[in-house]
Amino acid sequence: MGSHALAATPLVPFSQFVLKIHSRCDLACDHCYVYEHADTSWRGKPRVVPDAVLARTAERIAEHAGAHGLPAVHVVLHGGEPLLAGPAVIRRAADELHRALPAGCSLDLRIHTNGVLLSPRHLDLFAEYGIRVGISLDGDRAANDRHRRFADGRSSHDKVLAAIGLLRRPEYRHLYAGLLCTIDVDNDPKAVYDALAELEPPRIDFLLPHATWDTPPHRPPHLGPHPYADWLLAVHDRWTARGRPVPVRIFDSVRRTLRGLSSLTESLGLDPADLVVIDTDGSFEQADSLKTAYDGAPATGFTVFEHTLDQVADHPGMRERQSGLAGLSAECRACPVVRSCGGGLYAHRYRTGSGFTNPSVFCGDLMRLITTVRDRVADEAPAAVTVPAQASPTEGDLTEGQLDQIASGHGDAATVAALAAGQLGLTRRMVAALADGRPDAWQVLVDLDGRAPDALDAVFAHPYARAWAARCLRGEPGADLGGLAELAAAAALRARIAFDLPVPVRAGAVHLPTLGRVAVGGVGEARLRGTADGFTVRGADVAWSTPAGAVWQPVRRVALPGWTLALEDTDPQRDCHQWPVADRLDDAGLLDWTGSLREAWELIGRDLPGHAPGLAVGLSTVTPLRPAPEGRDISAAARQAFGAVGIARPATAPILALLLVHEFMHVKLGAVLDRHDLYDPADDRLYHAPWRPDPRPLEGLLQGTYAHLAVTEFWAGRVRAYDGLAGTPADHARRQLATWRGYTAAAVETLAGSGSLTPLGIRMVARMRTAVAPWLDVPVGAAAEAAARASAAANRAAWEARSDMAETRT
Repeated sequence: MGSHALAATPLVPFSQFVLKIHSRCDLACDHCYVYEHADTSWRGKPRVVPDAVLARTAERIAEHAGAHGLPAVHVVLHGGEPLLAGPAVIRRAADELHRALPAGCSLDLRIHTNGVLLSPRHLDLFAEYGIRVGISLDGDRAANDRHRRFADGRSSHDKVLAAIGLLRRPEYRHLYAGLLCTIDVDNDPKAVYDALAELEPPRIDFLLPHATWDTPPHRPPHLGPHPYADWLLAVHDRWTARGRPVPVRIFDSVRRTLRGLSSLTESLGLDPADLVVIDTDGSFEQADSLKTAYDGAPATGFTVFEHTLDQVADHPGMRERQSGLAGLSAECRACPVVRSCGGGLYAHRYRTGSGFTNPSVFCGDLMRLITTVRDRVADEAPAAVTVPAQASPTEGDLTEGQLDQIASGHGDAATVAALAAGQLGLTRRMVAALADGRPDAWQVLVDLDGRAPDALDAVFAHPYARAWAARCLRGEPGADLGGLAELAAAAALRARIAFDLPVPVRAGAVHLPTLGRVAVGGVGEARLRGTADGFTVRGADVAWSTPAGAVWQPVRRVALPGWTLALEDTDPQRDCHQWPVADRLDDAGLLDWTGSLREAWELIGRDLPGHAPGLAVGLSTVTPLRPAPEGRDISAAARQAFGAVGIARPATAPILALLLVHEFMHVKLGAVLDRHDLYDPADDRLYHAPWRPDPRPLEGLLQGTYAHLAVTEFWAGRVRAYDGLAGTPADHARRQLATWRGYTAAAVETLAGSGSLTPLGIRMVARMRTAVAPWLDVPVGAAAEAAARASAAANRAAWEARSDMAETRT
């Protein structure tokens, strides 16, 4: 992607929405970007958001979520000061959003306030709707009163502390989202951190003050050239020395981006911006921080009454903020820490004349902060627990070249790692949408995100973590929020961090995703306590310390040259692959699987080398399925379980190789479809799939056609292996190649002629056509061609018969 081709890149759907419900404030903070910086648009906005704006905003968000299949949306009620709108308006906003969102899309609703007006009445309302509360506080009294005062000069500090005191009460603690602090380098960094940490927030956000090259930040000469970095590093030292007791978003983001993972804030990293603001008049705006650049900078000219969110996402300003590395200045693109810094916050790059094509006005501070944290992280002792190898993705989005790789049927390690990064981010958002259901487990996860993010990512990258979250978000029968405790316990054990959580007992066992299960018997709930040395499970009638012989059943892994994967036969969420899963493998079954996988991997490396790098990075889990009663080969992928395939072990290693690459094609395409629109979802027609007698929806045809690129390539390799030979195996390979290349080529043309592909979908199908073309020229003989034509004709006749029956019934 690049700024020269922004119009050709796929839209990044919005998942974060800032909804302004009041446009005025009861404080007069002199560092406020809304009232004290360049933009003056607030003067013409309604004070309180009208009901019509709330209703239409909810409809627009729901429309967008449905069109893009979003599993969750995140809405922040904002201002001005949102509490000035009153409880009735806040209730209407929550009602409208909950009413409008489609089934399967969860709402993460929050409010950001100065806290001055916060009362038990508000918090009772927030508890009713699950609205979590973030509060602005700049530190101790001296630091806070430097800027955050009433218009008459009175301090706001006591009222804010009283509000936080309410949130810390047991009945409201689950609503406490965190504290936001704007940095002033004249304040004592250690005193500020201590004052905030003493309030036990779930998270602290330190924000650089908004500034541009036209209006640079305050830099007292006696503090040196990088006062903001030095201020933050002083806090970092204090935070680290005390064991990182609370997640700090800027530090966690630096550490994550240095490892190639996504940032937790828009001000760092290269992740595309997915946030939009809706003001009290219903106008769509870009990020509020742009108000510091120039008057009218955030405006789009769009409103909830006249424009869709897809139109807003296509606005040039939005496109520019989603353009990643290509949208940065040449100086930034050449910088060694660009993937961590990301050019800094977009608004902080502004300069009259050159616009936003500049480094951040905090460039030197960001460089010093990132490189110092990088060097300190490198000096830290390695983690106490060795975890299975995970991909090291860089970004969730694919470049045009990477999309072309995927479209051609393959995808190198970097490309599949990018897919995995996007899936990990999606799983994180889905799990976060369930946080309120188990605040005790969520607090453990929040703590781990700051203290041991690698351990947390290892668990969230587990394919069945997302499968569980998807079931809960869809409200499926039997889905329960105990999975949040299972994930938290597994991640804490990986990190060797103490915890104490009630966890569900499922089918007589306590399950720890990615690790295994411990048999305790019965059903209900057990108490799981973890330490640096292991864990103890206590139920009504049992007390096991692990590992303890036969009761502990670990996840077993097969180590192959360049590829380690789990044979998952313990996770109760693994039953999402269409076919029944196998029970726990005995020793003989494990040996059989290990030998078959070793042979299949050797064959893939020899005959299907274009698939091997992606498999090694992206396929982490094989789930054994029960054999089909009739003995046929069965396998399946699951859209909500990236990185896993289910397979009933076939009789031969070549067929296992075929099933692995075939199902992983479905896994890759599902990940692409989660981030990119390839077809018009409004097309509800059914299409002929040459390999099936029943008609398929457009996505089903696309999935099948794409997966059969690998099937065709496999049989072409088999034909080459039998070149010059006669006999049953050679004849079978030739018939299979003739059949599958014919099926795939015909389906490609059906897709191309559907009229429902997006520009990106058209490009992808064209690449698929190019990929299958070489196999059409491989000689297979007249008998094989005749058999392929007969098979295609039979399926076509069955499809036409079914279509005729459907029309008759209609």
